[in-house]
Amino acid sequence: MNGAERLISTAAGGGVEVCFANPGTTEMPLVLALDRVGGIRAVLCLHENVCTGAADGYARLARKPALTLLHLGPGLANGLANLHNARRARSPVVNVIGDHASWHVSADPPLAMDIETAARPVSDWQRHIASPAAIASAMQAALAAATSRRGRVATLVFPHDFQQAAEVPAAPVQPPEPFPEPDAAVIERAAARLRRGGPACLFLGGLALWGEGLAVAGRIARRSGAELLGEVGFARMETGRGLPRVARLPYFPEQAQEIFDRFETVILCGARQPVSFFGYGHLPSRYLSGHPGALTIAGADDDAVGALQRLADALGAEAPWQGSAPEPPEPPRGPLDLDRLAAAIVRHLPEDAVVVLTAVSSAAPFSQLAAAARPHTQIALTGGAIGEGTALALGAALARPDARVLHLEADGSAAYLPQALWSQAREGLPVTTVICANRAYRILQIELARAGIDAPGEQTRRLTELGRPPIDWVAVARGFGVPGRTVETAEELTAALEGAAASDGPFVIEARLP
Repeated sequence: MNGAERLISTAAGGGVEVCFANPGTTEMPLVLALDRVGGIRAVLCLHENVCTGAADGYARLARKPALTLLHLGPGLANGLANLHNARRARSPVVNVIGDHASWHVSADPPLAMDIETAARPVSDWQRHIASPAAIASAMQAALAAATSRRGRVATLVFPHDFQQAAEVPAAPVQPPEPFPEPDAAVIERAAARLRRGGPACLFLGGLALWGEGLAVAGRIARRSGAELLGEVGFARMETGRGLPRVARLPYFPEQAQEIFDRFETVILCGARQPVSFFGYGHLPSRYLSGHPGALTIAGADDDAVGALQRLADALGAEAPWQGSAPEPPEPPRGPLDLDRLAAAIVRHLPEDAVVVLTAVSSAAPFSQLAAAARPHTQIALTGGAIGEGTALALGAALARPDARVLHLEADGSAAYLPQALWSQAREGLPVTTVICANRAYRILQIELARAGIDAPGEQTRRLTELGRPPIDWVAVARGFGVPGRTVETAEELTAALEGAAASDGPFVIEARLP
């Protein structure tokens, strides 16, 4: 095998099944290797930020490393925003970046760039392959880094001439770094606090918000009476009728601080210390700073499921969560607003659907109603870099081919990566995108109102409005090969959701809102 074939073979042997690619000249040997080696599905993306966002979505749901193939430093730079989100999500992603031939770099060609420096802020692990003999061991190390603990972003820089090197040897598998054992003394302190009673909550993130972690958290909640609270920007969460109810921490700091202040005991598991998105002079940055009852039993990179299991054992929490299932809302009728939009989606969702929540201001009513929907999985924006939604939905659909993916997006952030619609169409993926078209950067208008600015000036209005000219989302979708429909009433939205669900491929719904 040549160098490129050895790297692809090593990746396939390590569990990689999908490569999101936007390759160039320096990656041509790797493109050929994807054909010659087999075992990895290549998905062409029309922008590198689609590659990295799709890898993020895929890795969150498949729990397998996703591969990206990017072209030199500028290609990596185009994908940085969603690698930032992937790193915050602890997604197992391996980036392979083709570099100039080692002997050509000193000529300072036009695309030459300090790739390692660009990659460092969004990579938990990175390496520049130094010789053909190091190719297989470098990929093994990247896979081990990506799959360690919850998941990490790993970046490999691969010179073009090493990709072409002949007879490159294999290398032994490197096991991922395991979770450290939960601290027994900290678990016992948490159990003691819950036994004392009083208002308490479990603040959950990561693996604690789905699967076994969520089930064990539900047992603890039933035993102790503690409420379950989830991160604002969670990587993955399961919710719906019959599942333990987790309230999502509000985005705005006043509301989040008020919630935490209600509890005498706050047990963190799988979550970072909660902080406000932005600094406001009259509010603290860290919600739990100085809170006497806050205790972490597992951090964001720790064994959240193991810590919850030990806490459940210490409390004797054996019975599964049990709670009254909320009734779904009545069929909405009349002109669309956010409440009617949320009700229509909640009633429409099939069991085991995947919901991609990247509409910042428009998604709040849906989040409040989601527990009344059929059981489903949600993924959200973790790092705050907006515009990832269409790419997340692409990756999610490839990870869960048995599920319908519903993507709830805002028109401002939808304009970042409409190119992902083309990849959705090309791959024939069942993604329904609902674009909340209020023709504004609504979150910025809300922030202006919160700052007491009731009459912004013309320049401010121009920088927060999207209606001059309005974006025709159905025409945009059609241009990328995706059918669509514009709706203005709850009845039209319901019919459009039903029609989209009956199709095999993607569909865009432009929901025009006041």
